[in-house]
Amino acid sequence: MKNKLFTKDFTLVVIGQIISLFGNAAVRFALPLYLLNQTGSSALYGTVMACAFIPAVLLSPVGGLVADRVNKRNIMVILDFSTAALILAFTWLMGNVSLVFLLTLTLMILYGIAGAYQPAVQASIPALVGQEHFMQANAVVNVIGSFAAFVGPVIGGILYSAYGLLPVLEVCIVCFVLSAVMEIFIRIPHKKQESEGNILRTVRRDFRESLRFVCREKPVIGQGVVVVCGINLFLSAMIVVGLPYLITEVLPFTAAQANRLYGYAQGALAAGGIAGGIAAGVLADRLQVEKTGNLLTAGAVCVFPMGISLLWRDFAMAAYLTIAVCCFCIMVISTVFTVQMMSFVQAQTPQHLIGKVMAVIMTVSMCAQPFGNALYGFLFELCAGREAAVVLFAGAASLLIAVRTRKVFRGLF
Repeated sequence: MKNKLFTKDFTLVVIGQIISLFGNAAVRFALPLYLLNQTGSSALYGTVMACAFIPAVLLSPVGGLVADRVNKRNIMVILDFSTAALILAFTWLMGNVSLVFLLTLTLMILYGIAGAYQPAVQASIPALVGQEHFMQANAVVNVIGSFAAFVGPVIGGILYSAYGLLPVLEVCIVCFVLSAVMEIFIRIPHKKQESEGNILRTVRRDFRESLRFVCREKPVIGQGVVVVCGINLFLSAMIVVGLPYLITEVLPFTAAQANRLYGYAQGALAAGGIAGGIAAGVLADRLQVEKTGNLLTAGAVCVFPMGISLLWRDFAMAAYLTIAVCCFCIMVISTVFTVQMMSFVQAQTPQHLIGKVMAVIMTVSMCAQPFGNALYGFLFELCAGREAAVVLFAGAASLLIAVRTRKVFRGLF
């Protein structure tokens, strides 16, 4: 039955996501921070994070293909068990293998798994809830992801500051195992699709089919994805690289303070995601997709107080609070925008194409992220002592993109 939102199977998906995403948020928080603490290099940090995003970009199309052709529950179960095994292997090898190599490889596999995992989750929503509940279901999934991302870094930051990396990894292993066990009991309707030729040929054909749909049949979706690429390049990447670097290496906090405060800042990002998801769900009937370009403009404007606060870094706590509040606001705006766009795409895409189209959108949107991560890693190191200029540059570039592309979203209907 799809006449209600919280069916048994959708509820199990939600619970599994809570557990899995909590573990994911904690491990993604702890591993890069451990690298930054050990090296203090923003360039190395940005390069490693750039490498980490590459498998997510490459595996998203494969994830979409698999999501349309394999039972989505099985995908979730296998990938959660695989993530638990990966983290366990990392704990065994840590100290016996080069830290940079081991951590880079582990993060690449983690992000690759996420790239294959998320299309399955997104594609399962139309199979579990009715179309009238798409907006609310996407809002719930985003709130859950944001809630896990809120709790994960906060608890991870406390554990990491007090006891080090190992306890964080142990908690994450337990989370992924529990999530996989939970997901075994989900039933997602699945209609097997026939494939012709080998897997690579099938991937290429399905990817071309999805691109044709996005670029020709629904070109406004493709134009929107290009806009998101620009925002990812100049805004998202600055936050990914800049937030830990500014808090732990630039502002004059002690190491223990900085690690805890970074965890709280990540929590502020996630809290913004929760607030944005709730707002999108509550205001689902009032939000107009064609006006979402205004959201991007507001998000870009929020960057400027962050840069200005760094001009007076002697007032470290004031600068930190400004950065945290601005990140919260950016995430509120970003989440509402994401929920609206995902719901629009799901409603406009035929059932047999949803997984592939979602994968294409995620892939193309993420293409700019590795370049942005590497760019800001080197910019922050090159502009040491003038980090405010890097942040203000990010705000100006993002604002220019947002203002010039509002007409794309006005043309949705």
